[in-house]
Amino acid sequence: MASRAAEKKTRNSQLDQVRMLHQLLKLTNVLMAPFSTHLADRYKISLNEFRLLMTIGALGATASHEVADMTGVNVMSVSRAVATLERNGRIDVATDPANRRRKVLTLTEEGRRLYEIMRPQSEKVAEYLFSELDCGDVAALERILDRLIETLEARDDSGKWRFLEETRPD
Repeated sequence: MASRAAEKKTRNSQLDQVRMLHQLLKLTNVLMAPFSTHLADRYKISLNEFRLLMTIGALGATASHEVADMTGVNVMSVSRAVATLERNGRIDVATDPANRRRKVLTLTEEGRRLYEIMRPQSEKVAEYLFSELDCGDVAALERILDRLIETLEARDDSGKWRFLEETRPD
């Protein structure tokens, strides 16, 4: 009898985890609504291009692989976004003189103009999202997000991405 109760508790816990995963996915989707409603069409920019533009604008200069690491966007999508942003005159791509294999990404004048337009929109979204949380809630959420990201980015001893290895379909 005790083992049935334990199985039921485990099953309920797994259902709660799946529900929370779906809540996180919904949160991500809903957070994109202001972007798609107010920015995407007006400025002819995709979500990944927006992410790159905002990251490069905040850092001043960076490389594609660094943007991929910071944003969680896969390298191929970053590469496509870099190509489009460069083609549209929003970023410059230059070889790093200290490391000839590294390409440095910086905003052009047009990219800087868009960044200055879009940054306040990002700030509005953040302010609205966290407006009902007190400082303790925000600090707790930050710790939890850091831990979740750390879990998702973990590598095993051979360098394989544990998340992909452990979530492989049976």
